[in-house]
Amino acid sequence: MNLNKQVFTTEWTKPISNIEHKLKIALMIAQKAKDGDVIGFGSGSSAYLAVVELGKRVREENLKIKAVPTSHEIRYLCISLGIPITSIDQDRITWGFDGADEVGPNNWLIKGRGGAMLKEKIVMASSPLTYILVDDSKFVDRLGEKYPIPVECLPAATTLVIKELEKLGATEIKLRPAEAKDGPTITENGNFILDVRFNEVTETLERDIKSIVGVVESGLFIDYNIKIIS
Repeated sequence: MNLNKQVFTTEWTKPISNIEHKLKIALMIAQKAKDGDVIGFGSGSSAYLAVVELGKRVREENLKIKAVPTSHEIRYLCISLGIPITSIDQDRITWGFDGADEVGPNNWLIKGRGGAMLKEKIVMASSPLTYILVDDSKFVDRLGEKYPIPVECLPAATTLVIKELEKLGATEIKLRPAEAKDGPTITENGNFILDVRFNEVTETLERDIKSIVGVVESGLFIDYNIKIIS
């Protein structure tokens, strides 16, 4: 089936908190785009608003950009807005933007409440600079204060991964349930998500979690080249 932009909606169906503040940030990000830019498009409500504003510039100013989307949701939004899509295999990313669930004192991040942290991390690691779009509610004194760390794992390795996370000091591990049906959440990659809490997030924790056999990726983002926009 050919993807037609009329098939997809540009409406965000979930309530957006602090929308006026997020709109201001979205406009700021949209104005950074220049002809020829290849931009990593993050996921979440702040990213959605930024994509919509970029779509306006593409339509009204004939802005020539390409997008590397981090989720099906954002990809379909780009299609509906007429923003050309590419990939890191085809083009080098100029810069990117994304949101975050928590921002810690060292600008370490927790992401992944939407389940797209694998592609988000690939795009962020491929970008010279990523702007992180957040409001004041996302800043915490201790990473993990509000939200657990999402860990994407292969379904066949779930039991093993849980045991190894416990060895790393995890204090709580929950298999994320699906919202619209019985059973666990299934990521775009066909995997499960474990929501994991630790008493402390150390500088090696992202690497330690990733080293577990069966772990695909975690929602910990430590020491990436980012700039916080709030």
